[in-house]
Amino acid sequence: QVQLVESGGGLVQAGGSLRLSCAASGPFFSTYTMGWFRQAPGKEREFVAGDTWGGGRTYYADSVKGRFTISRDNAKKTVSLQMNSLKPEDTAVYYCAAVQYGSSPKSPENYDYWGQGTQVTVSS
Repeated sequence: QVQLVESGGGLVQAGGSLRLSCAASGPFFSTYTMGWFRQAPGKEREFVAGDTWGGGRTYYADSVKGRFTISRDNAKKTVSLQMNSLKPEDTAVYYCAAVQYGSSPKSPENYDYWGQGTQVTVSS
């Protein structure tokens, strides 16, 4: 069983930066594919960034490519999302997700564990 706790959300002006963190509990963190998703009011949950297990690849939604960076620290059991050049359309609740040995990080239905979410609000 894995528990995920996000932190780092808040209110920021357009063009600013935020860093989200997700702390995981449970063993074998390095065997988990980790993802960040977001959900704005009235919209479906969408993929933002993913990092596959075992030192594999990172993936990004086109809308955040070049602005967001996902990284993980297996020793600390954390995954982070550095968000730069934020835009009002980035406003959403951001969720951390995990799946052991996951190979398809872009689909939310592939994940087994989810955090409670953290609000990110970007003002214009």
